[in-house]
Amino acid sequence: MNNIKLSQIFIFTFLLTALTGCEFIGAVFEAGVWVGVFIVVFVLFLIIWLIRKLL
Repeated sequence: MNNIKLSQIFIFTFLLTALTGCEFIGAVFEAGVWVGVFIVVFVLFLIIWLIRKLL
């Protein structure tokens, strides 16, 4: 009986950390998307600024 309870605690702990890890990975990728959007907007702004300076 004690062995079954120990395995249930282990499985519960494993699932809890696995779900938290997935949320963490999702947050990292979401932050990566926003950094990418910021870089694209900055590069577009830089290109437009350079074109206006040359003309």
